[in-house]
Amino acid sequence: MSSEATPSDGKVAFTERHIPRDQGRVYARDYEGAGPTFVMMHGFPDNLRIYDDIIPHLLQSGRRIVAFDFLGFGASDKPPVATYSFEQQLGDLEAVIEFLGLGKVVLVAHDSSGPAAINFAIDHSGKVTSLCILNSAYDESALNVWPEMVVLFADPSLKALASAWATSPAQFGWLLTWQAQKFGEVLPPDQKPHFEEFIGPLVADNFIKQPSSGPAFMQMAADFYEELRRNSTRLPLAAALDLPVKVIWGVNDPYLTAALGKERASRFKNSTFHPIPAGHWLQCDQPEQVAQELLS
Repeated sequence: MSSEATPSDGKVAFTERHIPRDQGRVYARDYEGAGPTFVMMHGFPDNLRIYDDIIPHLLQSGRRIVAFDFLGFGASDKPPVATYSFEQQLGDLEAVIEFLGLGKVVLVAHDSSGPAAINFAIDHSGKVTSLCILNSAYDESALNVWPEMVVLFADPSLKALASAWATSPAQFGWLLTWQAQKFGEVLPPDQKPHFEEFIGPLVADNFIKQPSSGPAFMQMAADFYEELRRNSTRLPLAAALDLPVKVIWGVNDPYLTAALGKERASRFKNSTFHPIPAGHWLQCDQPEQVAQELLS
């Protein structure tokens, strides 16, 4: 099912797609253009709107773009009894590419969508033209440092505390605000206003507005450490990938540092590392520069 949408904020038009899955429908925005299509994925604190700033720059090249919300996030269905997992997200990506008949694609991963993108490339290398990795997770590493909010819900020893926070709107709201401040305080003055006006509220709305992405986030976070362990066993398969890999990294990220980005690039035999003077949401902080790297 699809419908045309012309945003009232002056952004470019797109076609809304609703891709059927076993547990509900995945929502996607399809921007007309030529292939290979950029398929853009979000992390577990946000949704597809993190690409709003960069998409107009990419469209200038005439390329087709598909950005989608994983099940449980953004405008995708959020069934109250759904099971959310990294395997499910990999299935969402497969369904989007198959349902829309995208052929060979360029995968763009950010935050917790790193596993879906890299594992899809490993499992379906013939369907991937190139892999673009923005600040994101994949495997176990001594360089891994995760946001405190993720650690709270990922660490099994903190399960009782995490449950208490999740059931208290006041405490959970405070946690969201505090975590956003940790990401924002490292940004240079010219990048802070947009972060405070756009990214901070986007993340907060993702959890506070009903139906909430909270259940999906909590289930994904609970499986996070195990997913990193699983992916560590797949590093030889990642190293064998015979396709271009661009690691484009915001070097002002207070958690996923430039050193981690360089290590991520070293996991692939045909990779390049592109540092960007930006924070975790580099596609919002420096959209034109990140677009240039994606297109180069």
